Amino acid sequence: MTQNCADGATSQAPENQTQSNSLPLLTTEAIQRVQEGLAAAVDPAVRQRIGETLKQLATITVEHSEPKASGGLRRFVLRSLIHAFFRVRVENLERLPQKPAILAVNHLHHIDPFLLLGEIPAQPYYYILGDARTLYNKWWKRLILSFAGGVIPLERMWKEEFAVIAEAKAGRQDLLELATAIEQNVPTGRDIQTLRQIDRIVLAILARGDGIVLFPEGRLGETEGKLHVPLKRGTVIYALKSGVPIVPIALIGTHDLYLRKELTIRFGQPLYFSPVTTPKRQEVDAVVLAVQDAMLALLPTNYQEPTGPKLLRNFLNHLFW
Repeated sequence: MTQNCADGATSQAPENQTQSNSLPLLTTEAIQRVQEGLAAAVDPAVRQRIGETLKQLATITVEHSEPKASGGLRRFVLRSLIHAFFRVRVENLERLPQKPAILAVNHLHHIDPFLLLGEIPAQPYYYILGDARTLYNKWWKRLILSFAGGVIPLERMWKEEFAVIAEAKAGRQDLLELATAIEQNVPTGRDIQTLRQIDRIVLAILARGDGIVLFPEGRLGETEGKLHVPLKRGTVIYALKSGVPIVPIALIGTHDLYLRKELTIRFGQPLYFSPVTTPKRQEVDAVVLAVQDAMLALLPTNYQEPTGPKLLRNFLNHLFW
């Protein structure tokens, strides 16, 4: 564990590296994203893939595994896809332990899980805990992930969807129909049964000797070089219960995509902890601050978006949405 674990460490983070907990503004683009997200929520192909995957994952034990392609094949397919459009820079990959770990990563774009799985080693095998609709909303994603495996789909409402519901309740009649459809078709992800199911799956995967990629911000970031804090506690609780290290990772450049842009994956030093069967709140909060500080230290403090032509910008941003 790093030394920077004092209770006041969060308040000492630079102001430009924190984000508000408020709901996002409902721009035209945000409403369009909500409409597309709702379409994915009711898409029979998406529903089928989520159901089949969770059913397979629910049977995972130390001895039993869900069907999946080899880590090497998955890495080859995803790496080939990403490198066809972008330049990828990987820094300090040697810091990644050659044993199971939890990778704690900032989150800027829906390309992030595909980028990571295309660059980390094939062994140990890493699973992604990610938003179900953005993992399965396009046919090519379902095709790749159906044979590649390695996904734990999390069904939950997005911040934009909560904003639509709030605005509709505040009197925006133009959003009333959309808000009603969201409430009827999109799980909040907050029910105890769902949370316990995900906990069982994650801990079974770690106990079996595989690793997990988590995005502890719990949401997409809005600006390069910033981290949405405080981080969610789940990442730390999994690490303390399983005894595996947490490896902080920074993704740089993925917020806005265009052809041949350089995307960077920067690995930090692993953080090791003694296993605790029932972590106390004070223990968890101290480790959350340690992970938070480690992630912030990896992010650029003066990120400048490259200038010049940005070919296929709209296409690529939407392709990986």
